[in-house]
Amino acid sequence: MVVDSGGVVTAAVVVREYDEKKDCKAVEKVENICEVGGGPSSTGKLSLYTDLLGDPICRVRHSPTYLMLVAEMVVVVGGGVDKERREIVGMIRGCVKTVTCGTKFSTKPPDVVPVYDKVGYILGLRVSPSHRRMGIGLKLVRTMEQWFVKNDAQYSYIATENDNQASINLFTQKCNYSKFRTPSILVQPVFAHRIRPNNKINVIKLNPADAESLYRRHFSTTEFFPHDIDSVLNNKLNLGTFLAVPKGSYDAVSWPGAEKFLTGRPESWAVLSVWNCKDVMRLEVRGASRVRKVFAKTTRVVDRAFPWLNLPSVPEVFGPFGFHFLYGLGGEGPKQVKYIKALCGLAHNLGKEFGCGVVATEVASCDPLKLGIPHWKSLSCAEDLWCMKKFGKIGSDECVGDWTKSPPGLSIFVDPREF
Repeated sequence: MVVDSGGVVTAAVVVREYDEKKDCKAVEKVENICEVGGGPSSTGKLSLYTDLLGDPICRVRHSPTYLMLVAEMVVVVGGGVDKERREIVGMIRGCVKTVTCGTKFSTKPPDVVPVYDKVGYILGLRVSPSHRRMGIGLKLVRTMEQWFVKNDAQYSYIATENDNQASINLFTQKCNYSKFRTPSILVQPVFAHRIRPNNKINVIKLNPADAESLYRRHFSTTEFFPHDIDSVLNNKLNLGTFLAVPKGSYDAVSWPGAEKFLTGRPESWAVLSVWNCKDVMRLEVRGASRVRKVFAKTTRVVDRAFPWLNLPSVPEVFGPFGFHFLYGLGGEGPKQVKYIKALCGLAHNLGKEFGCGVVATEVASCDPLKLGIPHWKSLSCAEDLWCMKKFGKIGSDECVGDWTKSPPGLSIFVDPREF
């Protein structure tokens, strides 16, 4: 409480549910200030700015259960309601989903089956720079966690940059999260030229039913595999699931369906799906010098003029650009890396058709398929950081134990709905 010439001033922070009709502009303002390169505090160095296209809940909207909260500073002067001022100073998003948290042995085929549990995922935590160090972020996180528990979530997890010390301290020191996984974010520019397909590999586009069958039969034991994979594959943002097989084995005409394919699959094959983030958000690299922009433009001009040279040109990333996200990457056999590379080439060409600036994916740091995913080191993140917390309940299957203490596997399934 502070006393000024106008009387008594009282202030309090209220956390409430986001109101899409009245809060959108205020939330966008805070988002813009908090975004790296978005506000007046920009350092002038290269930074990535995210535009959510007027939909603050776009990153959780397609999840089965989601919530967005805002922190509102309420200031009352002199005790009069007519002198009350309200300002949104922070927000947080979250969703609850059922995913694979481990495996157990079965007395019937298959020998190993997935164990599912409900998890809450926190993303998009923002606090206005002028209101930081006031406990607002902590209040938002704890309120979201209460909602997770109410919706029967056994765990909560977040993803943050491994050099974002403020975020890491908040979750690990104040909220009791543990450092859990360090997947790699791999980003490839979309060049002005198309990637030439491998003439020894056939690529088949699967219908959603076949894609679901393939994923459930072969990838359901992968960590974080979503139980509602059918909802993901049938979402309007999903551009398709693509299967790479040896030339002469299967094609669009001879394709027997997922069940028969898995019964007599070739020695090597690979699969991935493509998600259209371009219709959800736009990215923009800010802080580039004029010289850097001219150089990038020159590479694109040369690439378009001489496409047969396959020169690596820099896309138009210094203005708003869209991107596609590759998920559900998997495969088998000694040539699976070669096959996933072919699928990434197809995804690149699809991104070019859609006018995307980059194609991105996220995989476990030790995933063998990582070797076949083309990417630029300067645009990628070698170690993203996932932190996890277990709530004080017994999980859906006691044989899994505490997931937060489990060792990492070779693969991880990254849900495109919250990337």
